[in-house]
Amino acid sequence: MSLADEMLAAFEGSKVAHGTTTVGRIGRNGKADADSRIVRQALTVEIMQGHIDGEQGVGAIPINEENKCKWGALDIDIYDLDHKELQQRIQKLKLPLLHCRSKSGGAHLYLFLKEYEQAKVVREYLLEMAVALGHSGCEIFPKQDIILAERGDVGNFINLPYFNADLPQRYCFNSKVEAMEIEDFIKAIHKNTVPISKLEGLRSKNNKPRKLLSDAPPCLQHLFRDGPSGEERNKKLFMLGVFCRMKHGDNWKAEMETMNQQLFSPPLDAKEVLALQKSLDKKEYFYTCEQEPFKSYCDKELCMSMKFGIGDTGAEVPEIGNLLVILSEPRLYFLTVAGKRIQLNTEQLQTQSLFQRACMEQAQMVPPIIKPRAWQSLLHKLMTESSSQEVPEELTVSGEFKALLKAYCTSRIRAIHPEELLQGKPWTDNQGYTSFTIAGLMEFLHNRRFTAFTRAQVQEQLKKLNDDQECHGHKAIVNEEGKKSTVRVWWVPAFENDEVAIPIKEMDNEIPF
Repeated sequence: MSLADEMLAAFEGSKVAHGTTTVGRIGRNGKADADSRIVRQALTVEIMQGHIDGEQGVGAIPINEENKCKWGALDIDIYDLDHKELQQRIQKLKLPLLHCRSKSGGAHLYLFLKEYEQAKVVREYLLEMAVALGHSGCEIFPKQDIILAERGDVGNFINLPYFNADLPQRYCFNSKVEAMEIEDFIKAIHKNTVPISKLEGLRSKNNKPRKLLSDAPPCLQHLFRDGPSGEERNKKLFMLGVFCRMKHGDNWKAEMETMNQQLFSPPLDAKEVLALQKSLDKKEYFYTCEQEPFKSYCDKELCMSMKFGIGDTGAEVPEIGNLLVILSEPRLYFLTVAGKRIQLNTEQLQTQSLFQRACMEQAQMVPPIIKPRAWQSLLHKLMTESSSQEVPEELTVSGEFKALLKAYCTSRIRAIHPEELLQGKPWTDNQGYTSFTIAGLMEFLHNRRFTAFTRAQVQEQLKKLNDDQECHGHKAIVNEEGKKSTVRVWWVPAFENDEVAIPIKEMDNEIPF
């Protein structure tokens, strides 16, 4: 098999679409501007070869129309990422992940499976790996548990490594954090492709908490999994104090001191421990989940189910992202809300109450209403990071207008003589142009209930059909009274008549009785 064949087989997923990204300038924040688009065509060997040759970078969509996938990825979007430290963590946890550099300098960690598995299950395993690696907030591909394939939804793509494979900026690291050639990457895929059962074994092995923390929030279990900690001791002991207060009641201070001795190296001195205990005594402090280092090891869903976790804190704003803009007219949007795909129009996306109703109807969930400014900020982020998908011309207003114009120009009402222009009929001359009055065209559009364009917008569309050249003037005719006159007309290149001539079959006139 060629390298393109091997890459195509490895990143098998959607059979109806793939992605392309055109990278622009790099901003002050280190992130490259990019135009991301969904192309309604399956990846092919030829397209993949163009990616390898540096002609056009492509992305693959892991989820298929059956909501299954054979591979997934973690997208760690940190531009100054310490790849050496990350590779050490992957090896220590024995995770079957291939560590690739992304185009912005972050990491794409790929998981390859022997068989197709439910996307929801694969996403759960990938989330656990992200938490174990200390990158809880990273993006997970596939981004959806379920896509709305019957409505034209295809999911999201991730940019593939080895674009311009001779001089790649996206490449895979080996165990020594050295760049691999594409041939070695293919070999590594074969070597690291695993059955789903192996992930279950890794889960039970890597999630064994220390005895003191067997029922503590997941972030605390992960932070102390490898033994006593010597970093950020005050923050960590404060969180442990909240846990002790919830679990041990009146004896929480003694348990907190025990944890200080067993979980830190060196332990905090007695004065610092006492100060933390006084703070916890004075106010009902709770877990500081949004602060580091806890945020990077957060598994909110699991924590909510634990006896001494964050509990059910009421309606929380679900994870919202991965906006796909369908470039139809009017626009159509697909948005991921808590792993489920929601179809929206512009008004539903812009207005919170309508968005909430769409979520209720399509996904049986009720996201809480947030402050208007926060919603505007979220919309701005979604639109900035969105992907777009082109649609056939007929799904646009311009395409609908063109189809109606063609119907007008080629219908049976068309004029036989130029004098009939006065009756609102289109007339096609021997030079290959069809002329008509704007009043006649507007009446035809009105009768077809087409009101999307004003008269001025119609004239602009006619100009586009004439390669932006002026396309109006006066036509000399003879009116019904035999007098010469002129009429103001517009013209477009004549449309081909799609009528098919059906041959008339000669029938035998003999009567059979």
